[in-house]
Amino acid sequence: MSDLGTTDPVLRLLRDGRPRTRAELIELSGLARSTVTGRIEALLAEGLVVPSGEAASTGGRPPARFRFNPTSRLVLAADVGATHLSVALTDLTGTILDRSTTQLPIAEGPEVVLAAVAAAGRALLDAAERPVEDLAGTGVGLPGPVEHSTGRPNHPPIMPGWDSYDVVGRLSRELPGTVLVDNDVNIMALGEHATAYPDVEHLLFVKVATGIGAGVISGGRLHRGARGAAGDIGHIQAPGHTELCRCGNTGCLEAVASAAALASRLGVRTSGDIVELVRSGNAEAIAAIRQAGREIGTVLAAAVSLLNPSVIVVGGSLSQAGDSLLAGLRETIYARSLPLATTDLRVVPSRTGRDAALLGAATLVLNHTLSSG
Repeated sequence: MSDLGTTDPVLRLLRDGRPRTRAELIELSGLARSTVTGRIEALLAEGLVVPSGEAASTGGRPPARFRFNPTSRLVLAADVGATHLSVALTDLTGTILDRSTTQLPIAEGPEVVLAAVAAAGRALLDAAERPVEDLAGTGVGLPGPVEHSTGRPNHPPIMPGWDSYDVVGRLSRELPGTVLVDNDVNIMALGEHATAYPDVEHLLFVKVATGIGAGVISGGRLHRGARGAAGDIGHIQAPGHTELCRCGNTGCLEAVASAAALASRLGVRTSGDIVELVRSGNAEAIAAIRQAGREIGTVLAAAVSLLNPSVIVVGGSLSQAGDSLLAGLRETIYARSLPLATTDLRVVPSRTGRDAALLGAATLVLNHTLSSG
């Protein structure tokens, strides 16, 4: 089985789903006829391309057409949260075919959690009646900084035992294909961008949940920073606050406006409890969510001035609380940012919702395996 990471313009042209003839592929790729013919034969043998009828004849035998076969390989996507594990199986377009979710604290450690990822992946493959060899790769999102080049967590604050752990090596022992790992907010940004805003060049994805973070899309590309810490807005100081944060500093946005901070203030346990209070009309919870939006918006106003995004997408568990969070965000972002930066700025809820991270983990693999070379 060949390495999909070495694919060429022929496959990239066919990925849009439109069937094409050899002549069309030669014209669009600029490759020689013999090269295109050779690549088509190889892709047919791999199952990545299949015949798709015949084009209209202009005289003589009608030319054969070929199309991309997105079900020839599968991708495993894993969203590892602070308290849960979601795993999905997708095709080569990133469409989710099946999924599973279990409650599993990341504090259980990498051996337990990654064994569960592999087991869930095999169970999904078994249910689809597909061999593990059909995997093109596995994408994993983790709730902490990740050195993307190695896939190793980098001093993650809520992941005891995970620092510098070889996630790629551990999963590669059980699952074939490429294994890629990134921060969960980065992959949420990838999933939202690829699925809902593919034509937007500058997008900021903000996750408001147990923690707070952002994924930065600039020039159509994800920006991770020098050590994978780009977008870590949860540990920017919120003006006027001195609350102790789990990172050891005081006044961090996460210590003020995260689900964990609000749950403690409201006397409940989880972000789900907060959402239920808001939906039931609890005035204290609604006010707390709106104020959290204002606090986050104050920090995002600086990001708007720095990055000038055209869309800010808000996701994460607290985004399920309705309009209160967004109202608070918009209130301070528009008040504190210059009109030039906000004239066309949209602050919107995530369209991909709970699937953002799974779609992003799949996109991470697909971008590597089908778009390189």
